[in-house]
Amino acid sequence: MTSSSVDEVAQWVDEARAVAVLTGAGISTDSGIPDFRGPNGVWTKNPKAERMAHITHYMDNPEVRQRSWQQRLDHPAWKAQPNAGHRALVDLERRGTLHTLITQNVDGMHQAAGSDPALVVEVHGTVHEVMCMSCDDRAPMERALARVRAGEADPPCRSCGGILKSATVSFGQSLDPRDIERAERAALECDLLLCVGSTLTVFPVAEVPHIASAAGARVVVINAEPTAFDDQADAVLRGQIADILPRLVAGGEPVERA
Repeated sequence: MTSSSVDEVAQWVDEARAVAVLTGAGISTDSGIPDFRGPNGVWTKNPKAERMAHITHYMDNPEVRQRSWQQRLDHPAWKAQPNAGHRALVDLERRGTLHTLITQNVDGMHQAAGSDPALVVEVHGTVHEVMCMSCDDRAPMERALARVRAGEADPPCRSCGGILKSATVSFGQSLDPRDIERAERAALECDLLLCVGSTLTVFPVAEVPHIASAAGARVVVINAEPTAFDDQADAVLRGQIADILPRLVAGGEPVERA
């Protein structure tokens, strides 16, 4: 990555009528939330953890659920703060050109940074809510965590007695078709797509840059490591996302922070 390439993409951001953004785990690593497939990723270090993230294991094995609840108690999202990359996307929104913010992340950092929840599509769900796998009842995650801290190893749903799980999409679960439709619509309607911190290997979300490119939009990949779309992107920016995104957005109108 060179400074001139950042300058060129910053000009594209300035000129864009509608910018869609797709974010993955890489945007949150500077907030202390590890990614999954990077060099120091959760699943890179412990491949067994990826296999255990399958919904079948969770539903069939009480021990898996109990370990999952203990892990949720210490989830890094509870203490993390948005970083400069998250805040840069808020600045982009304030300029009036952010069409949709599609995120594969479940940490809620975009909303915590100030992004309008109406513009955020959380295709893999959120760790901030708990859901019942039987009756679909939802509640704040903290209510369930309080029960775990009080001694319930695998707290059941208080409405129907069903199995509770974080409102995230595990392997083997279907994504919400409404979220996928919104993501695809954003790809079709934008004239610039920024793919930030994602390996672009998890489908169907990985189709988004292909859809945008086929519809005539410029596609920019911003990531520390190579991605599956690098060869087809209009620009690839390597480096620290928390450094690159603010530089891209700063080329436009200055944004005053409250």
